[in-house]
Amino acid sequence: MNRTSKPSVAFVTSHPIQYQVPVFRHLAQRDDMEFQVLFAMLPDAAAQGAGFSVDFQWDVPLLEGYQYSVLKNVSADPGVTHYRGCDTPGIAAELKQRKTDVVIVNGWVVKTCLQTLWACKRLQIPCIVRGEANLLRPRAWWKKTVQKRLVRQFDAFLPIGTANREFYRNYGVLDSRMFDAPYCVENDRFTLAATAAAPQRDTLRLAWGIPTDSLCLLFCGKFETKKHPLELLHAFEKAYHSSSNLHLLMVGDGELRRECQRFAEAKSLPVTFAGFLNQSEIVDAYVAADTLVLPSDHGETWGLVVNEAMACGLPAIVSDQIGCAFDLIVNGKTGWVFPFGQWDQLAELMVQVSVYPEQLQSMRAACQELISDYSPLVAAEGIVAATKQLTSAAHERKIKR
Repeated sequence: MNRTSKPSVAFVTSHPIQYQVPVFRHLAQRDDMEFQVLFAMLPDAAAQGAGFSVDFQWDVPLLEGYQYSVLKNVSADPGVTHYRGCDTPGIAAELKQRKTDVVIVNGWVVKTCLQTLWACKRLQIPCIVRGEANLLRPRAWWKKTVQKRLVRQFDAFLPIGTANREFYRNYGVLDSRMFDAPYCVENDRFTLAATAAAPQRDTLRLAWGIPTDSLCLLFCGKFETKKHPLELLHAFEKAYHSSSNLHLLMVGDGELRRECQRFAEAKSLPVTFAGFLNQSEIVDAYVAADTLVLPSDHGETWGLVVNEAMACGLPAIVSDQIGCAFDLIVNGKTGWVFPFGQWDQLAELMVQVSVYPEQLQSMRAACQELISDYSPLVAAEGIVAATKQLTSAAHERKIKR
């Protein structure tokens, strides 16, 4: 690349992810780079639905507005939810053929990510990482040693938030090599859809059996161990005995759903199980509810459902083991944080919000104002800043030669 040409920038990731695509579109619109995405695979409905207990495809366009290619995946068990599900040994040849100047890789969650890093090393292409890791998850000493060595192989870093930034700092990464690219959703789409659906709030509640005058708590996500939906129900049971105007709307599916339903039925709790809702449907749940509840453990490295809820004006109650708690939750203004595992405290928070429902209404504007800083445009600008620094440094090295 010479001084006046546009750098060729590639983002390598496992598959089209609804939260990443809006960032890709912003990068594709820029006139100071040639941007492309390399996917390890395009999952079918079964692969997309892994963990949801339902086969589906996202009902928003994920392959429009940017250039992309699909790598040859040689995995014997293709999938996007396990490390060996994306195995693309041809990545080096692809990067070389495309004369790629800078690569962004989506963490190290699948084999393709590490194959990309090693390819960049061999081809002397700067490699930037945008991952989710933080220090909230306990790790054995040897894992920390491996991660420290791995982190040092990257040329620049795109922290998604405070916890992720501290993870890099812990392994010796200087702030000068970090460029904020916050985790985000398509805020405008959610806000506009919520505004349009707001007049139908009572109708939506009626369809889900939610009394008009009840305070509705919303759980939204996979019914899996790390999200602790059953523990949420236990806490809700206790809160309901103290505040009978509560209702719980549980959106999603997964391996724990039946157990959760059995518990709610056995205890005669006012809980609605809405099942899986796609992207065009999920806003209805945010409109029908009054606050989100996400009681996950450290396995929830960020919690993008909180972004979605806040874009719709909903505050959130989250555990202190969720990555976004450090960035998105201002206690009493955009939500509340409780110590993970302290289910009695969670129950007390539920009662608290039911006693002062007017407080939730006053928090709506604060939620939408804060989340505006966590947008695809801001994330794209962080990627551009990192790319510019690396391409400039590469140019200076060539001059010195």
